[in-house]
Amino acid sequence: MARASDFRSGRHVVFKLSVHLVFVPKYRKAVLSEKVFSVLRATWETVCADFGCKLREAGYEPDHAHLLVDYLPKVSLSRLVNSLKGVSARALRSWHLPEVERALWGEHFWSPSYCAVSCGGAPL
Repeated sequence: MARASDFRSGRHVVFKLSVHLVFVPKYRKAVLSEKVFSVLRATWETVCADFGCKLREAGYEPDHAHLLVDYLPKVSLSRLVNSLKGVSARALRSWHLPEVERALWGEHFWSPSYCAVSCGGAPL
């Protein structure tokens, strides 16, 4: 059950919006390591702050990453995901991490698809 303190409010809205996102590297290559994930997480926190959102949790397996994000009603989820994936991919490229460069080729780090699942919610 959500507590009153879990809700945020705006001028005309009270909300608690959370989404579970899953991103997969291109070709589902197992390139996510602790070093790679630390770069990704720092980038995701910055992007979320730019959108007024909060990265509550993030985790990874070698071939995919999970994010739990609290977001605002005015934020388009597709734009948020586009920024999270795009900015993090550019950040990884700028670090020139050998495990990433060795496993992937071409311009893209992430697969073009993603999984978004709403989570939480209010009982009726």
